[in-house]
Amino acid sequence: MRGFMPRSLAALCFTLITAGAVSAMNLPVPHDHGKVIINNHARSSGLAAVQFDHWLHRALYTCRLCHVDIGFAMQANATNITAESNRAGYYCGACHNGTMPFGSGKVFSACSPTVADADGARCERCHSVGKRTRKTTTYDLFTEKFPKRAYGNLIDWEEAEAKKIIAPVDFLLGVSIRRPVLKAQEDFSITSRSTWMSNILFSHKKHTVWNGCEVCHPEIFPSARRGTVKYSMLQVSAGAYCGVCHTTVAFPLFDCERCHKSSVR
Repeated sequence: MRGFMPRSLAALCFTLITAGAVSAMNLPVPHDHGKVIINNHARSSGLAAVQFDHWLHRALYTCRLCHVDIGFAMQANATNITAESNRAGYYCGACHNGTMPFGSGKVFSACSPTVADADGARCERCHSVGKRTRKTTTYDLFTEKFPKRAYGNLIDWEEAEAKKIIAPVDFLLGVSIRRPVLKAQEDFSITSRSTWMSNILFSHKKHTVWNGCEVCHPEIFPSARRGTVKYSMLQVSAGAYCGVCHTTVAFPLFDCERCHKSSVR
C-alpha cells in the first residue's frame, strides 16, 4: 500500500525524533563518518583547523589505544592538544614523531617549533580544513577492499577485523602497559522495552577487540554488572551509553539488525 509505514518503523522514527536526535537519523556520508574537526588552538596560531579521519586511524589502531593509553577524550575538542604537547610525545606526537615505522617509511612528525614555508606542506597534512590539500590516500582507495554494509555503504569494521583484512595495533612501546589477555565472556541478551522490536544480542568479545574494558567502564557504563544500568533508546539516540560511539563513529543507530538480533517476544 502506497504511503504505508510499518508500525515498528513509525515507532522508531517517533522515538528518535522526540529524543531530539534527528542527526542520528541521517545516513552519514561514508568518508565523513567519524570525522572530527579539531580547532582548540589552530586558528589562534595562524593555522587552519585539523581534520581527523577516524576511518584512516581506526584501520591501524584500536580505540582503546588512543582513548585510554594515549589519552584522547571521547568528546571532540575535549582534549587540550597543543603543538608543544605533540612535540613532547603526547597525543598525536605519540605516533607522529618522525621515527615510528609505517609501511616502508616513517610516520611524519606532528608539529614544528615554527611555521616556516618549508614546513607548510607537512603542517597541511593535518591542518587542512578549508584548504585544497593533496592527501597521501583517499577514502575510496584506502577502503577499496574493505567489506561494506549495504546499509549506507559504510565499512563493516567487525568483518574486516574478523577476516584479518586489518589488524589494529593495541600496544604502543613506551606508552602502553602489557596486560594479560582478557577472558572472553559469553554473548548475552538485553531485553527490549518495546514489544515491536527484537531483543539485543550483546557481544563483549567483539567490543573488547577494539575497546578493552576501559573505554566503556566506568565512564560510559558506570557498572560492569549486567542489568545494573538502565537506559532507553531515547538516551542512546541522544548520545548517551551505546550512543557515545553509535551516533558518531561506530555503525549508526538505524542499522537496527546489527544489535537487535533476537526474535521478537
